[in-house]
Amino acid sequence: MHIIIDSRLPFYQRGGISQYTLHLIEALAKIDRESTYQILHMGKDPADYTPKQGNFKRVNAFTPCHHRWEGVTLSLELLLRRADIIHSPDFIPPRLGGRRKIITVHDLNFLYFPQFLTAESLRYYRDQIQWAVRTADHISADSEKTRQDLIEMLGVPAEKVTTVYLSVNDVYRQKYSEEEIDETLQKHQLKRGFILAVGTVEPRKNYPLLFEAYRLLRQEYGVDVPLVLVGRDGWLTEEIYASIDQFKIKPFIRRLSGVFDKPLAHLYHAAGVLVTPSHYEGFGLPALEALNCGCPIVVSDRGSLPEIAANAGKILPPENPEQWAETLHQVLSDRPLRQEMINRGHAHARTFSWSTAAKKTLQIYRQVL
Repeated sequence: MHIIIDSRLPFYQRGGISQYTLHLIEALAKIDRESTYQILHMGKDPADYTPKQGNFKRVNAFTPCHHRWEGVTLSLELLLRRADIIHSPDFIPPRLGGRRKIITVHDLNFLYFPQFLTAESLRYYRDQIQWAVRTADHISADSEKTRQDLIEMLGVPAEKVTTVYLSVNDVYRQKYSEEEIDETLQKHQLKRGFILAVGTVEPRKNYPLLFEAYRLLRQEYGVDVPLVLVGRDGWLTEEIYASIDQFKIKPFIRRLSGVFDKPLAHLYHAAGVLVTPSHYEGFGLPALEALNCGCPIVVSDRGSLPEIAANAGKILPPENPEQWAETLHQVLSDRPLRQEMINRGHAHARTFSWSTAAKKTLQIYRQVL
């Protein structure tokens, strides 16, 4: 098989879809030495995401991600490569260029909550998704929830979509010394036991509910630990940040950006709890990262989060700040409960692996030819 995997997106950002793409490529290299892979980069990307083994090769593209004419210009670039399969990890495939098209759909957030996206994002995802799922020969979905959404909301035949769970970077599975963790905490002037939220600041993350719950946690329960937000600013953030002032909690909020991999793993190890009150998540990678690091999680009951948390986390509707405050207080203060959640979290986290994801993806490649 001759397979092209579109890896242009990591040049622009290293968020969840990019992490999925890079880890999948690495895992495929460990199990498939027979197929020929071309890893498509942006030509001006100085980084190289190509595994070292001989059946993987870097190729370059000039067409930018999400460009208005991407469907046409990328197709022209790919036609001469005569691929058996083109795998598009970012939802939308090129119009032409391969005998078979595989796409990965991470969520249908743009259909559930179009008000939370920019006009440009809606143009790219919402306006093209019907065509994308119809033209794809098979679809990989991050979760069973996303798989069911594709079947029920877009009419995709059940046999055309396969659930392929993601996993985490190995840095979240490693053990760290107390000294390593303390060094990261000192750098950010933090003490153990803080409340942690990880992800791009955007409306879908439902941070105003978290801020109100945090205010109640301080006022009603006397919990005096900072709320640490890790992640870059996304879009439509004005109202989100206005709610910090509304609830008068600005002195107790810590904003960190550019924290990834080992330093982020240290924060998970040191946190009292990870909280994810999102309106919707296609997978919820921070929750799985936290479970691997022994950090209890409290998540919403939306999207795939109940699949990721299972019996290891507390799962709540994303509307009631009083309930969130009460649950956070319980997790932070009840030591036997915390230890039970940590133990269950470690056991559940072990059921997710990039090796399994690669094997299922390779099975999809073989199935469509």
